[in-house]
Amino acid sequence: MNETITPAVLDVIRVGKLEIRYLNESGNGCQMGCFEMCVPPGSNVPPPHSHTANEEIVYVLEGTLRYSVGSETRDLQPGDSMATPCGVVHGFSNPGDVAVRALVINSPDIGAQYFREVGSIINAGGPPDKAKLMATMQKFGLVPAAPAAK
Repeated sequence: MNETITPAVLDVIRVGKLEIRYLNESGNGCQMGCFEMCVPPGSNVPPPHSHTANEEIVYVLEGTLRYSVGSETRDLQPGDSMATPCGVVHGFSNPGDVAVRALVINSPDIGAQYFREVGSIINAGGPPDKAKLMATMQKFGLVPAAPAAK
């Protein structure tokens, strides 16, 4: 019996309305990871945050992704990209009326397990457990940005 087995890295990981599909996790001597992210209009997105040890590049395939790195905010169209150095606060949203598809490359990789753990918290029903969410972010080297001063 020949069964087709889809590798776990190709599974869609849902975090609320966001969809993450890992194309390549780190391993075999490679530290980079790459995933496709789908952001429907009006999706709740992660709060602005930084990565203690990861650089990130976002490359838009479809739609318009509003992406902020430090004090710079741009509306990225298909073919546009933006890089985030280690330790710099960044965030994103979908200001449009169509879903955004983007490739995201992290070096070193954060890993699909981060998104699985965050997804289990966000998708549990009811308001998410903020303490669990913050602990998971910290476990994987993500640091929530301090709230903006008023």
